[in-house]
Amino acid sequence: MGTGPIRPKALLFDLLTALIDSWSLWDAVAGNAAGGRSWRAAYLKNTYAAGGYRPYRTMVHEAAVETGLPAEFADRLVARYAELAPWPEAPEILGALRGKFRFGIVTNCSEALGHIAVARTGISFDVVVTAERAGFYKPDARPYRLALDALGLAAADCLFVAGSAYDLYGGAAVGLPVFWHNRLGLPMPPDAPPPMAEHRTLYPLRELLPGGAG
Repeated sequence: MGTGPIRPKALLFDLLTALIDSWSLWDAVAGNAAGGRSWRAAYLKNTYAAGGYRPYRTMVHEAAVETGLPAEFADRLVARYAELAPWPEAPEILGALRGKFRFGIVTNCSEALGHIAVARTGISFDVVVTAERAGFYKPDARPYRLALDALGLAAADCLFVAGSAYDLYGGAAVGLPVFWHNRLGLPMPPDAPPPMAEHRTLYPLRELLPGGAG
């Protein structure tokens, strides 16, 4: 799917899957990819159902226990947050788009850890909305709306770059066009609203630049 003719005024990004390879850190803390993926999947499912904000560390802790991992792995994950790294092309693409569009982050994270992760991108953002700041976890509509309000823009004037399939629900709920950076080839839930575009890399976002791919 292509990105289509949309020319937004701002780009909103999921952080921990769309821009950053947080999956590798979960795998490293778990000791293997299978354990990390299972742990992360349980966490995502639980935050999807959580609604109101509960401490991020608690959610990670509960998902570890649920999947048979030691509870202290949650503390290890949090302690290693500064090791997070962006996807290889993310700095290039963000650098090319920065200045052409306003930038925002909407992430399911605590305030402290969210800003640590944002710093790892090497890019400044006009607004950073964490689940803790919003008081709710995505895909509740309130984190997305808080970012839109902070930018002073309507949903139709923005593009949301999703990482998790759960952002398909949240973005659609507030009327945001969604570009799904489905890096890991995650399955789309059968009842999920389809994105306007789905790609395995961030490179197609260059089509938003004047003249197409920059």
